Formats: sequence, C-alpha cells, structure tokens
Amino acid sequence: MTATLQYSLPVLVIGIIAILFAAWLARDVMSRDTGTPAMRDVSDRIFEGALAYLRRQYGTIARIAVLVAIVIGVLVALFEQDFARGLITSLAFLAGAVLSGLSGFIGMYVAVRSNIRTASAARRNLGEALLVALRGGAVSGFLVVSLGLLGVLALYWIVYNFASGGELPAIAEAPFWIVGFAFGASFVALFAQLGGGIYTKAADVGADRVGKVEAGIPEDDPRNPAVIADLVGDNVGDCAGRGADLFESSVAEMIGAMILGAALFTAAGGDPTGPEVGFLFFPLVVAAFGLICSMVGVLLVRPTDTIRDPMAELNKGYYAVAALSVVFIVIATFWLLPYGKWQYALCGVIGVATSLAFVYITQYYTAGNFRPVRSIMAASETGAATNIISGLSVGFETTGMPAITIAISLLASYFLGNTVAFPNEPGILGSPGIFGTAVATMGMLMSAGYILAMDTFGPITDNAGGIVEMSNQPDSVRDVTDALDSAGNTTKALTKGYAVGTAALAAFLLFSAFLQEVDRFGIAKYGPGKINASIVNLADPKVFVGGLLGAMLVFVFASLAIRAVGRAAQGMIEEVRRQFRENPGIMKGTVKPDYASCVDISVRASLREMVPPGVLAVAVPVLVGVILRWEAAAGMLMVGTIAGVLLANVLNNGGGAWDNAKKMIEAGELKNAAGQILGKGSEAHAASVVGDTVGDPFKDTAGPSLHVLIKLLATITLVLSPLFI
Repeated sequence: MTATLQYSLPVLVIGIIAILFAAWLARDVMSRDTGTPAMRDVSDRIFEGALAYLRRQYGTIARIAVLVAIVIGVLVALFEQDFARGLITSLAFLAGAVLSGLSGFIGMYVAVRSNIRTASAARRNLGEALLVALRGGAVSGFLVVSLGLLGVLALYWIVYNFASGGELPAIAEAPFWIVGFAFGASFVALFAQLGGGIYTKAADVGADRVGKVEAGIPEDDPRNPAVIADLVGDNVGDCAGRGADLFESSVAEMIGAMILGAALFTAAGGDPTGPEVGFLFFPLVVAAFGLICSMVGVLLVRPTDTIRDPMAELNKGYYAVAALSVVFIVIATFWLLPYGKWQYALCGVIGVATSLAFVYITQYYTAGNFRPVRSIMAASETGAATNIISGLSVGFETTGMPAITIAISLLASYFLGNTVAFPNEPGILGSPGIFGTAVATMGMLMSAGYILAMDTFGPITDNAGGIVEMSNQPDSVRDVTDALDSAGNTTKALTKGYAVGTAALAAFLLFSAFLQEVDRFGIAKYGPGKINASIVNLADPKVFVGGLLGAMLVFVFASLAIRAVGRAAQGMIEEVRRQFRENPGIMKGTVKPDYASCVDISVRASLREMVPPGVLAVAVPVLVGVILRWEAAAGMLMVGTIAGVLLANVLNNGGGAWDNAKKMIEAGELKNAAGQILGKGSEAHAASVVGDTVGDPFKDTAGPSLHVLIKLLATITLVLSPLFI
C-alpha cells in the first residue's frame, strides 16, 4: 500500500463513521416523545418558518454563487493560462458552497426537530432534556466537520489526476488547485451568517422592545406577534449560520496547512513514495482524529435525572475531548511526520491549550458570576446610559487577554517549529516555524465537532423554553428549560470566543499560504529573485494603504451589519405595535396574533440587507489586489485580520455580557443598598433590556460575521493571487 493510500484510508473511514454517528444521534433524538398537541403546534410553526427562510436564502445565495464561480474560473484560466485549473477552481468553489449550505441545512433541520423533544423531556427531568438537546446539536457538529473533511479528501484525489506538469510532483501540487473549495465555503458562510443574524436580531429586538418594555409581557409570551419569528431566528442564525462558519474554518485550515506542508514535503526530500508525504496528509488525519475525540466526548455526557448544573455536565465532555486531542495529535505527529515529531506534537498541544484558554476567557467576560457582567448589572441601577457605558467598557476590555493568548500561541508554536532541521532548505515561506503555527491551529480545531454541538445546544434549549411558555406548561417545566437556556447562553458565548480564536490562527495560516503562492507565481512569471514575498514592508505606501483599507473594511462591514438589524427591527416594531393597537383581543388572550406577518418581515429584510455588506466583503480585496498589487493585498490581510479579530471580540463578548446581565437581573440576582431585589419590572431591568437590545446585533450579527470575513479575505486573495502579481 502506498503512503498516500495509507494516510487517506483512515480519513475516509473515520469521516464515514462520523456521518453514521450523526445519523444514529438523529435517529435517537427523533424517536423520542413529541409532547402535547399544543407543544407540537408551536414547534411546527417554528419548523415551517425556518425551512421557508432557508429555501429563500439559499436560493438567493445559489444565484450569486454561480455567477461568482464563473467569474473566478474565467479569471484564473486567463491569468494562469491554464483552462483546466480555471475550471477546477470554479467547480471546487461550487462544491465548497454546496457542502457548506448542505451541512448547515441538515444540522438546522435536526435542531428544529429537537426543540420539541427537548421541551417534552423537560416535563420529566433535567437530565433527559439536556441529553436530547446535546445530541440534537451534535448532529450538526459531526456533519459539518465530516463533510468538510471528506470534501477536501475527495477533491484532492480528483484534482490529483490533473495537477501534474507543475514545479512540484502532482501529490504536492494538488493542494494549490483546490483552494477554491475553501473560498466557496467562506462565501456561503458569510451570507448564511449575515442573513441569519439579521433575521434573528430583527425579530428579537422587535419582540423585546414592544413586548417586554412597552407591553410588559414576559419573554416568549404567545401574545407577542414577533415571538415565532424570534424562535425561528435562533435556528437560522445560530444553527445554520454557525455551522457554515465552522465548516469553512475547518476546510480553510486543512487546505492552508496542506499548502504549507507541500514546502516541507520538498524540504524533507520530495519523494512522492516516501515518508515525507505525511506532511501533506497530516492536516486531514488530525481532523479525522478530532472527530473521534468529539464522538467520545458526546457519549460521555450521560447526565442523571437529578443533575444540578447543566454546564458542568457539558464541560465534562469538553474536557474529555481536550484530553483526547492531546493524545491523538501526539500519535499523529509520531506516525506521519518524519522530522520534528516532538516539536510539532508540542505545537499541537499548544493549540489545544489555546482553545481551552479562549473558552475560559469568554466565560469570564460573559458568565454572570464574574466581575464584568456584575459591573453591568450594578450600572443598570442608574439607568440605560450607564448600562451601555459599562457594557462598551467590558467589550473593549475583552480584547486584551485574547490578543495575548493568540500572541503566545503563535510565537511559541513558531519558535518550536523553527527548531526542526530538514535535509533541504525549505526557505522562509515554507519554514518549519510557519508549519508549527499550522499544527497549533489544527490542535485548536480538533474539538470543532463538540464545540459546534455545544453551540447548537443553545438555540435548541431556547426554542424548548419558548415552546413550553407558549403551550402553557407548568412552572416546574419552565424551570427545567430555564436552567437549560441559561447553560445554552453560556455555550453560545463560548463557541463565539472559540470561533474568533480559530479565525485568528487560521487567517495567519492562510496569509502564509498566500505569500507562498505569490512566491510561486512570481518565479513562474518573472523568474527567481524578481519578487521577494518573504518581506512585506509596512513603510511601503502601497502596503500601508492596503492595511488601512483592510481595517476600514472591517469597521464599515460591521456598521452595515448593525445598521441592517436596526432597519429590519424598525419594521418589526411597527408591525407588533400595529397588531396590539388594532386588535386589543391579542393582549386579552382571546385572539391569536398574526405570527406569519412578522416572520415575513424578517425574511424579506434579511435577504435584502445581507447583500450590500456581502458584496463589499468580496469586492474590496479584489480591487485592492488588482489596483495596488500583491503587496497591498498582503497589507490588507495583515491589518484587516488584526482589526477583525479585535473588533469581533468587542462585539461578541460585549453583547454576551449585556445579555447575561439582563438574565441575571431577571433571575433576581441584583439587589439595591437596602437588600431589595431589583428584578423584572424594575427600572434596572428596563435599563438592562435596553443594553441587551443594543448588544443583540453586536453578538449575533456583526461579531459572528466578522469571523467569516477574516477568513474570506484570506481565501479570496489566495484564489486570485495570480491576478495581483
């Protein structure tokens, strides 16, 4: 058996096992009780709304994606004077787009069907409800990672037959031909996250503003016309959107690491039949091993009927995944890599530790039992203005520890990797240190399957609480779903922090791959020595301007996303007010509100508003590269990534802190100087609702979309690098 088959077979087998495992989880969840007719009625409304939205959203994305695929294929064929490569890039783009959309759609489908079963299980005990919600979320997690893994492997073997004739053997040339797959995944992820975020927050802001603040009715009250749209939005934003986000993270990381591995393949000897092939397949094998770790983590979560802390149960599984990831990445390095076994093993351990650090940092800034959220709660006593000032302060503060964590991870893994000696000189762009940072990124992404399961757990439990509330279940059932919802809010915040960290490391990895592509094409076009892609001089005006435009893009993109929520929410607020005003029977509970009109407002607004920021994100890097050339594109990537990572932390963690401050006040955790509880209906609560409303588009629209933007900048410049030289 050749080395390529020896390393490909485990990836194929584990990927298929992961899909079968997801199918088993889905069957287990679907076989459970669906509750009362009233509960099923609410669940069916959510299901219909979510499917209707996704059909329209993916139809819009598909039309744009086909156009972009044609343009990219033509450009690559013209500038590289290679029709086969242009066609393959175009088809790879479409394959990435299709698999990204498919993984998000299937995961959301199961999640929406899991909410009713979680709500029904909550009538019995907390442990069963937690198990149903986690397994329902895990379906999405395993489909996302396994489809990305199998997609990259299949595309590699298809392209392998066409990639001969380059400066490298076909086995090492093929990864350069499939970067369009990562671009297609990023493209769909951007629109899925943007559209879903706009949808969910338009409904959420409208429901909270009119229902909770003006009408004084509880959250998820069936009298609120926007409540179904709000529950639908949880799924299309946090399930489909986040699934597409982590799909493109894993795909981009695998392809970028394979490109860097091609340089070390050459440095190690360049024999297509030798052990140096391990550098090319190492990213795929590590991702496959990560699926095994995540499967074990999910199976270890078997709560008893009388658990007290749902988050503690979920953490048990995550800690098991992290521990197993350390073991498996060490196994992978010693099995596949002929050089630097222990150095790269330590780089992988650094990546696993980085993922743990991001989880803890995010928990510190967003959980209710720590100083940041407590400070926002205290500020709410003096009104909405001080609440917002305190929340913004917390958001800006959250950039500190993540930046230091990323810095330590990158520097430590780079210097460790740079101690590895190779028989041939790999050059700066293919340096062992850069590959060390890639291994750290792989270590961080090994837990992606379990992390996404925890993320999807959030909207499932949120929906379950809404179903319980709207179907008038006893308070004891609502207590169970409230406990799950509280844990779900924490898991959603944690996964956003994790996504920012992976985006930062993956973007650095892709930036290195971009420079390597520039070097390759520069030699092919002008000969050796004409282009020195190892140096990006910030004192060069073109590089400085490129960096300035990259930072500008991040802030303008975030502005457009937040403004889109504001405009969409205005229409929702007006509609809810109209229904309350024209039909007094709604508030009396004698007449059902018109839920469908609010769902339609969110659908139309999200599809309309997602296009301008999406077009901006694609157009700016192309124009910068074409007009100012590769140096400016490199500056844009560097500075844009830095600005994007920092701003994403501000928006995600600031919004999460505002949200949990409100929930802690609603739970009666805030007392005044006299010891009186300032809970629901108090001025402090009203101020916290305003802060939460401000934070909603931060944490659920603009912030998560920035994760995708960071990687989209890298993938689009990587694909179109021949145009910029």
